[in-house]
Amino acid sequence: MATINAPTHEPAAGSPTRAVIDTFDRYVVPNYRRFPVCLTRGSGSRVWDAEGNEYLDLVPGWGCNLLGHCPEPIVRAVQEQVARLIHVPNTWYTEPQGEWARLLSERSFGGKAFFCNSGTEAHEAAIKLVRLRTDGRRHKIITFRGGFHGRTMGSVSATAQPKYHEGLGPMLAGFSFAPHGDLEAVEKLVDEQTGGILVEPILGEGGVVPAPAGFLEGLRRIADAHDLLLVFDEVQCGCGRTGTWFGYQHFGVTPDVITLAKSLCAGIAGGAMLTRADLALHLRPGMHAATFGGNPIAAAAGIAAIRMIEEEGLLDQVKTTAEIFRERLEELRSRCPAVVAVRVIGMMIGVELAIDGAAVVEDCLEKRLLVNCTQGRVIRLLPAMTITPAEIHDGCDRLGDAIVEAAARA
Repeated sequence: MATINAPTHEPAAGSPTRAVIDTFDRYVVPNYRRFPVCLTRGSGSRVWDAEGNEYLDLVPGWGCNLLGHCPEPIVRAVQEQVARLIHVPNTWYTEPQGEWARLLSERSFGGKAFFCNSGTEAHEAAIKLVRLRTDGRRHKIITFRGGFHGRTMGSVSATAQPKYHEGLGPMLAGFSFAPHGDLEAVEKLVDEQTGGILVEPILGEGGVVPAPAGFLEGLRRIADAHDLLLVFDEVQCGCGRTGTWFGYQHFGVTPDVITLAKSLCAGIAGGAMLTRADLALHLRPGMHAATFGGNPIAAAAGIAAIRMIEEEGLLDQVKTTAEIFRERLEELRSRCPAVVAVRVIGMMIGVELAIDGAAVVEDCLEKRLLVNCTQGRVIRLLPAMTITPAEIHDGCDRLGDAIVEAAARA
């Protein structure tokens, strides 16, 4: 996830938000740049702060709350589960974890699931799987510039963005970086020690950029020709966000491994790695684990999320909703030179600007609109599948005003 500068205004002395910030300043590690806003509750695509101000949220949970804030089916499932069983170790079987794995398998390529707590942990599992398949003889993995795979040392080493490596070296050995979309560069990087390719079908933190035509198909051919594992990072684009269950289903290319997190449990912490059944055998007992992975609460939320999406027809609704965003944002681009490009893939939306995006985020906050900026100049929206047309128009109005105003100052 990219960081952005917080607004310059400060909450009033003695206010509820000021008291919370003072507590954070005293007791919480300052590893995040936080906005001076204390959120206290949410519903759908709206949240409220400690002073009672209402905000329209176009990036709920930074993509984790795909079904909006506090969706009733998820809340009910978690409440019922927490009253029965909160946590047991993975030395025991639980019905929810097995059912969750079945639902994911049937909606993907029919493999098996390893459960964890986050996207970066899912990538650690995938990295180990690539290495374990050949007992470490083919340990190298090719990744791509502009990609983002997480913050643990394996995942950050796989992330081909130097800004995330600063002060953390040396990086974990075994990762080679290719330009995104360059098949010839990938071919040149493959050697006898290469075991896998890790790629986002749609760059998320990289600016909401879909794979170029033929790129994923080319990676599949290279992987097959050299007996490599093709791993798709679907932490951001998976679980229905793009209007299909998984991003790879847009491209007609089936990977060997998928990593998932963010919206997997509709806001509850959860991650997963899905892999072909024959490959799953390589992640043998004792080689990897996650203490809380697949716990009953996460599993209950994950199951409820799948059922809610299907019962409410939200995959089809995404396609309709995305078109409203596309029409509104393209209209903005046609009249505002500061908007360079608009990219809409379901509920993954990137508005590329010719100006500083952080300034736009600050202006949006003043208009009680929550958005995100990545790569310095891309406004990234990750709206809830349940957002209404009225909320889309309201959000696009506010965003458009913020961009026009920021451009006038630039």
